[in-house]
Amino acid sequence: MILVWLIVILMAGGLLAWIAQRWHRASPRWIALGSVLVSFGITLYLWLATPAATLGASPWLLQYELPWIPQWGVSFSLALDGLSLLMLLLTFFLGLVAILISWREIKNKVGFFHFNLLWVLAGITGVFLTMDLFLFYFFWEVMLIPMYFLIGIWGHENRNYAAYKFFIFTQASGLLMLLAILGIYFIHGSQTGTYTFNYFALLNTTLAPEAALLLMFGFLAAFLVKLPVVPFHSWLPDAHSEAPTAGSVILAGLLLKTGAYGLLRFVLPLFPTAAVEFAPWAMLLGVIGIIYGAILAFSQTDLKRLVAYTSVSHMGFVILGVFAFNELALQGVVMQMITHGLSTGALFILAGFLYERLHTRDIRLMGGFWSKAPKMGVVALVFVMASLGLPGLGNFIAEFLTLVGSWQANNLLTIFATIGLVMATAYSLRIMQKVFYEPATVEQHELPDLTSREMLIAAPMIAGILWLGLYPQPVLDLAQPSVQEQLQAYTEPMTDPKVAVADVPLIIEIADSLNSKVAVKAFEK
Repeated sequence: MILVWLIVILMAGGLLAWIAQRWHRASPRWIALGSVLVSFGITLYLWLATPAATLGASPWLLQYELPWIPQWGVSFSLALDGLSLLMLLLTFFLGLVAILISWREIKNKVGFFHFNLLWVLAGITGVFLTMDLFLFYFFWEVMLIPMYFLIGIWGHENRNYAAYKFFIFTQASGLLMLLAILGIYFIHGSQTGTYTFNYFALLNTTLAPEAALLLMFGFLAAFLVKLPVVPFHSWLPDAHSEAPTAGSVILAGLLLKTGAYGLLRFVLPLFPTAAVEFAPWAMLLGVIGIIYGAILAFSQTDLKRLVAYTSVSHMGFVILGVFAFNELALQGVVMQMITHGLSTGALFILAGFLYERLHTRDIRLMGGFWSKAPKMGVVALVFVMASLGLPGLGNFIAEFLTLVGSWQANNLLTIFATIGLVMATAYSLRIMQKVFYEPATVEQHELPDLTSREMLIAAPMIAGILWLGLYPQPVLDLAQPSVQEQLQAYTEPMTDPKVAVADVPLIIEIADSLNSKVAVKAFEK
């Protein structure tokens, strides 16, 4: 029942914040802060009370199921494992940050703003917890509509265009996922006589190769657009540049991670054969995204668009690691989801701090801020170093694990992916050069340094980035059982001594297509 409360607290808090604005202008902020703080406290307690060593054979920590529409096979099914728990901790932490940075930035319709913010968080929480595919689609849509309002009402000059573009891209791709969900629902029902949307039951569905490929593409449409992967990324720079600072933090830190989570939770376990067939192309898309995003990031003059394109580049590592099909790569993907949420969210916060003072995001109009705002300069330096993957910071661990894992799957693409690390250094250092070091090209007013409230926002994010870089083992331990479960469909056929002789050519073809030394050695054993 505690899993239900995580969602209910956010939804109820959002409604209360909206209503409370009638009595006191500041009350929505405090109600939203309290609601997210309670949810964060519950999640933190679940993590501290459940060491990874106690997971044993099952990765699942908590499960809750209640019939919802039994005649359709729909249930209110929630479950928590290590992967979900890590994503929830990130969700509520960034939720707290989003509320704090909006404290003075949002001045109109404060109650409705916090209603939408909390309902976005509630939808994301539901996505990370639900084990019923119908319910999953429901929460997928719940997080979409409030984000549309956050961009469309509290965004910048071109906010309507950005909001419509975001809505059309994500809604259209989500409808394709709904068709795929219905497809696997009816196929499972025709095979077993039981029509259900239950995730664990649908894992046992036998799919013909053509059907599996089509259904997988339906799920991929939603997840690759949300991630986003080139060429489905064009909504992201517009949404980021026009969204308020809190909206950009939620977009980069959380909404993009729902796409990565969907790949891990649904695509890999439900469609193992089709995923292997698509893997070389998926890894190629990942490498293209890494290089393409880095090149465009370097060429931007709008600070928020620059950071948005860094997300396209960093998320390329996610799809590269997911389709490498080994534990090292998937551990790197999980770390990337967390560290990218912190580092890129922090860069958007930095952009918000600068815009609040200068009323511009054009880096050509900035420069020489290191001497004027030394606290901001030091904070920015940490965030920028994290983005470029400096050893000792979280992003380095994530990208290193991903590249080591992807090397076992495809050597050539991994070599090209490492070029993205060099490019990340170029665009990251360009931020520091243009904003803080290079002399200003235009006359500027005095730049106030970070306030106590802003330092209160930045300090925990710096601490998180340092902790993940210096001591990532608790995160890796917590995610390991979940990662191993996602890979079961790929390791068991390779190591089963009872493999039919007729399947030998297929196994060899799969190993060859991935250029995987691991798969070949496993088969030889």
